[in-house]
Amino acid sequence: MKLEQELQERSGNTCELCHSTEKLMVYEAKPDSITTLENTFLVCEKCLNQINRTEELEPSHWTVLGETMWSEIPAVQVVAWRMLNRLKNEAWAQDNLDILYLDDETLEWAKAAGDEHNSGNAEVHKDSNGNQLFDGDSVVLIKTLDVKGSSLSAKLGTVVKGIKLDPNNHEYIEGRVEGQMIVILTKYVRKQS
Repeated sequence: MKLEQELQERSGNTCELCHSTEKLMVYEAKPDSITTLENTFLVCEKCLNQINRTEELEPSHWTVLGETMWSEIPAVQVVAWRMLNRLKNEAWAQDNLDILYLDDETLEWAKAAGDEHNSGNAEVHKDSNGNQLFDGDSVVLIKTLDVKGSSLSAKLGTVVKGIKLDPNNHEYIEGRVEGQMIVILTKYVRKQS
């Protein structure tokens, strides 16, 4: 039987973190390198985006972890522990962390991501007005920018279409200005409506 079918059967075709039935996909709890039933589970798009920090963390969405953290599936336990640590400023999350027991091996796996020291804030690309940017968006320069290593000067008001987000730095985007691909700081752009 195919892995996804086994996960659907195991979960009753619901997100194993929040019980949603919308837009489910297979999630693999890293850093394990071999995909198995124990290190994968079904997750909804909303949970996935917040796990991957591509969407702002909504504490109210995660209150269900008080129930799902007791799952028999090691990967669900690992991700529940990681998310509770991101939310530990919430009293309910700290209370759940205090009573959650993971065996030594599972706890080591959970800590491998380093989330216990991170805040729950998503590292999303935002323009100068705080609007979230996505790949393919169009932006307007709010300042004239001199491009390093070039005689090009990107003028105030220039529209940059089809931007690409830098996955390693939420302050950088890439876009074409006068046919040349340049890196632009997000604080110098405004999302075009």
